[in-house]
Amino acid sequence: MTTKTKAFISFGIVALLLLGLGFTFRSELQLALMTTLIHPNHAFGDVPPPTQPDYDNPKHWAALPTRKDLADRVPNGATDLQDTAPADVFFVHPTTYLSPDAWNQTLDDEATNRLTDEMVMQGQASAFNGCCQVYAPRYRQATLSAFFTDDASGLQALALAYQDVVAAFRHFITRFNTDRPFLVAAHSQGAHHADKLLAEEIVGTTLASRLVAAYPVGFEIDGSNGLPVCETPTQTQCQVSWNTVGTSEGLLRGLFQPSFESEASICVNPLTWQIDGGYADHATNLGAVNFGSGPTHEPGAADAQCRDGRLYVSDIRSDHYSLMPLGRDSYHIYDYALYYVNIRQNAQARVDAFLRTPR
Repeated sequence: MTTKTKAFISFGIVALLLLGLGFTFRSELQLALMTTLIHPNHAFGDVPPPTQPDYDNPKHWAALPTRKDLADRVPNGATDLQDTAPADVFFVHPTTYLSPDAWNQTLDDEATNRLTDEMVMQGQASAFNGCCQVYAPRYRQATLSAFFTDDASGLQALALAYQDVVAAFRHFITRFNTDRPFLVAAHSQGAHHADKLLAEEIVGTTLASRLVAAYPVGFEIDGSNGLPVCETPTQTQCQVSWNTVGTSEGLLRGLFQPSFESEASICVNPLTWQIDGGYADHATNLGAVNFGSGPTHEPGAADAQCRDGRLYVSDIRSDHYSLMPLGRDSYHIYDYALYYVNIRQNAQARVDAFLRTPR
C-alpha cells in the first residue's frame, strides 16, 4: 500500500468520524452555531438602552389577574381559581429574546412578547393559577447571548434587566399585593433575577413574613440568597429549585451546552419535594403538560432523582418533549412542563399550609 493510499484512507476515516460526531452531536453543534449568530455586534454601551417600562401600564405586564391572558390557561380537569385565590405569585419569565440586534429587549417587541406569552405564561406561570393570582412583568430582558459571553456587555445587560424586575416587584407589592401572602416563581434568566431579588428585597425584611415559598427554577441557585431550602412538601418560607438533565454520559456531554447548574446548586425533587437524593419513579408524576401539544396532562411522563446539584431523568414516556435546542440531555426548557401537575398541586399545598399557621 502506497503512502498516498494510506493517507487517503486515513483522511476518509477521519472524515467519517467527523460526520458521525456531527450527526451524534448535531444538537450541540446547532447550539454552538446559534450562540454565534445571536451575539450582538456592538458593545452594551455603544447603543442607548431601550425605554424603561411603566408598570402602571397594563401592556407592560405579561400576566395580570384582572384580564384574560395565557397565564389563565389550565390543563384538562383543572380550574383557574384566580378570582378567589387567597395569595399572589410574582412570576419572572425566562429568556425569550434571541435577537442579535440589541443586548436588551424593547418592550414593544411583539414577536418576543408573543413567545413569552405562548411559551411561558401558558406553559409555566399558569401552573400557579390554582393557588394564586398571577402577576408577571415584561422587562428589558437580556438577550440569550448574555449567558454565552465573558465580556462586560453580558453582565451589563443582565444588570439592566434586573433593574426592571426590582421596579416591577416594588410596584407589585405597593399597588397589587396589599399585605396578602405571596410566592416568587421564575425560570432560567428569571430565576437568576429572582435569586438576587430574594436576597436584596425580601429576606431579612418585613416582606419575608408574607412569603409563602419561592420557586426559582432552572438556574444555579446555591442558597446564598438566605432563604432556607424546602425539605418537605408543605414547608413554607423556603425555596425549591432544580435543573433537569438526561442521564447519558460521555466525553462530549455538555461540551457546547450552557451551564445553568453546578454541584452546589439546590436540587429539590419536584415529584417528592425532598432533598434526600431518593429516586422518584414515573408513578409519582401526576402529569406533564406541554400546551404546544394540547391541554392534556400525561401522568407518568418522567421520573426524577437529584444528584450532584442536578435533577436526572432516566426516561421520558411521551413524544412531546423531543425538542432539544440547548443540546442533547438538556431538558432545561421542560423544567416546568415535565412536572407541571405536581408543581400546581404543591403550590396549592404550601399556600394552604401557610394559611393554617397562626401568625
